[in-house]
Amino acid sequence: MESPSAGLPETIGSLKKTRTSLRNVKDELRENLICKLKKKEQLFPGIVGYEETVVPQMVNAVLSKHNFILLGLRGQAKTRLIRMLVTLLDEWTPYIAGCEIRDNPFHPICSACKRLVREKGDATPISWLSREQRYVEKLATPDVTIADMIGDIDPIKAARLGQNISDELTVHYGLLPRANRGIFGINELPDLAGKIQVGLFNIMQEGDVQIKGYPVRLPLDVLLVFTANPEDYTARGKIITPLKDRIGSEIRTHYPITIEQGLAITEQEAWTSRDGTSELRVPDYIREIVEQLAFSARDDKRVDKRSGVSQRLPISALENVASNAERRAMAVGETLAVPRVLDVYAALPSITGKLELEYEGELKGGDTVARELIRLATGKVFTSYFEGENLNAIVRYFEQGGQLKLDETAPSATMVSELSEVPDLMEKTGKLSLGESEPDAVRAAAAEFILEGLYAHRRISRNEEVGFMAEPRKREQPDDPLKKAAKRNYQ
Repeated sequence: MESPSAGLPETIGSLKKTRTSLRNVKDELRENLICKLKKKEQLFPGIVGYEETVVPQMVNAVLSKHNFILLGLRGQAKTRLIRMLVTLLDEWTPYIAGCEIRDNPFHPICSACKRLVREKGDATPISWLSREQRYVEKLATPDVTIADMIGDIDPIKAARLGQNISDELTVHYGLLPRANRGIFGINELPDLAGKIQVGLFNIMQEGDVQIKGYPVRLPLDVLLVFTANPEDYTARGKIITPLKDRIGSEIRTHYPITIEQGLAITEQEAWTSRDGTSELRVPDYIREIVEQLAFSARDDKRVDKRSGVSQRLPISALENVASNAERRAMAVGETLAVPRVLDVYAALPSITGKLELEYEGELKGGDTVARELIRLATGKVFTSYFEGENLNAIVRYFEQGGQLKLDETAPSATMVSELSEVPDLMEKTGKLSLGESEPDAVRAAAAEFILEGLYAHRRISRNEEVGFMAEPRKREQPDDPLKKAAKRNYQ
């Protein structure tokens, strides 16, 4: 590898003119972290909701020079967090040129580099690693072998070099040795076979390992970081106790605690700033419905709590919602695309695949559960905007026989005209901070949200043939929380 800059040393001799030693990885991470803390720099840009929980624990682990594990359900930014540890490494670090395990020029550990330094001394060439090159990651799967992780005897290499097969020079190094002087991340640690976990904890503690029965001494300079699902990381799971005992810190991640945190993450990650024939404007209440959908799913007894509901669900759903609005705007020839509640229902393909259902949910079916969750989410968001608001005039219109079927393919101006037939409906959109000068697409989406909210609270009904209509009179379901809320808030 060529030097990143002509100004950096190219031999051990020239390196000695600028420094006499190199920090090990954990000291380097610790000292660079301390500098960032003193300067009050942001440690993990883009990570939302962990400022008071996960980040302080990670800081403690690095300051303690611990190997650590992040325990959490899917979609909790575990992998992103461990990848961001490279920002705590030096921008460039030297190693002996050509070395497979990036040996320290002042303290080589592999036989080939030791011999090279003895022969060439200060003339030994060095190369430089960027901080990104010092991060190695592996997804743990049951078929991973010791050869993949640690290495294996290479008989062809032994024959070519004329070495005894037990000589260290005949080893073909695996991923862990090649991460020497860097960070090695393993995702889903419990999925590694037991014997591979044994090899890991041995090299973590004693710095040695046996390959095909031959002991190999590898005092690696590496920070080991892992991720796992808490369900698997137990004595009853697939983790071996000696490895668990050698991991310095166990850090629990979590989903966003508040809707506001979830909204911030989804807004940051979802692709809603688009270049196209239509301008895209996503109303706040649509973003809130999509986010509330994920929160409701995490609390729903029909959804498997052990699998969790990934934060990717609201991200993907919002992108799909936006795309459906774009498609509709292009179909009617409008330059402004404004998502509506019906677009959330159209985003079912991005929702159902991310819900692992319990037996009761499986009986109902993924689509049915997802639709009920959307209705529940719409009702909760509607309540946050219209709690205590008198909407009786709208409900009375339908109770007196009024019906309204909205055509998805109709222009926004036509929709506004049809929605204006419902008494008091367009006036109530002012609660959503809309003025009369707003485009028709925005006003139509807001009015439909009000109707969908009333439908979610079962104050009016809706079906595919007729559209919105009066709610059929029937005995109130005692276990329907939205019906109870509607009765309490609006009557």
